Amino acid sequence: MYSPLDALDIARHNPDREVVFFAIGFETTAPATAAVILKASQERLVNFSVLVAHLRVPPVLCLLLSSPDCKIDGFLAPGHVCTVMGYAEYEKISQEYKVPIVVTGFEQVDILQGLVMLIELLESGKVAILNQYRRSVRREGNKLAQELINKVFFPMDREWRGVGVVKQGGLAMREEFVQFDAVRRFSLGGGIYAEKNPRCRAGEVLMGRIKPTECPFFATECTPQHPLGAPMVSSEGACAAYYLYVRTRGQG
Repeated sequence: MYSPLDALDIARHNPDREVVFFAIGFETTAPATAAVILKASQERLVNFSVLVAHLRVPPVLCLLLSSPDCKIDGFLAPGHVCTVMGYAEYEKISQEYKVPIVVTGFEQVDILQGLVMLIELLESGKVAILNQYRRSVRREGNKLAQELINKVFFPMDREWRGVGVVKQGGLAMREEFVQFDAVRRFSLGGGIYAEKNPRCRAGEVLMGRIKPTECPFFATECTPQHPLGAPMVSSEGACAAYYLYVRTRGQG
């Protein structure tokens, strides 16, 4: 589907079938999911529900920085998330944990400029947050999108695959929209969880503790065609990037 609204069309045209939309992504995609739930509520679609798997970025940054073996000196904050949510919350993280943060876009030139800006902050010893992605991001973010999220969802503890439970690391549906919550409608008990391959060291990669090339399964038993974990599944994942550009274990 190109839009969550497509799921509503399927539900409208198949009233005798249950239609479940699997809502994934960070704060970037949450407003569209919220809008669809509101639309379903207005239309009183009784055969439509949503399996919510939205995640929140700031809580996991706090988890990383709180780790006693944290090796992270600074962050490139995700521009698409900050387009929706702004970066006021990242200012608090920067000051509390004394790390510089640069809000960065996703084009090659954005990432390059973001890295330069971050290195300049580190070399000068400044703790600050800068906005490289000014063509899209404002400090206050998109207020309308935030209102949609807050109307339909609230923060909740969520397990991140490879990382563990992150306090308020996800979103859950508010009680007034419970009829559209697939977890409750179909009595799924514990809700969403992901089975982990015991050999995969994705959590250590995600936490910045090891490089992908330090995993003994990198580029052997774990490849984009046969991944053991999430960082090799996604084209944006660290392991997939190392696989594409490094390949030789021990380099990078």
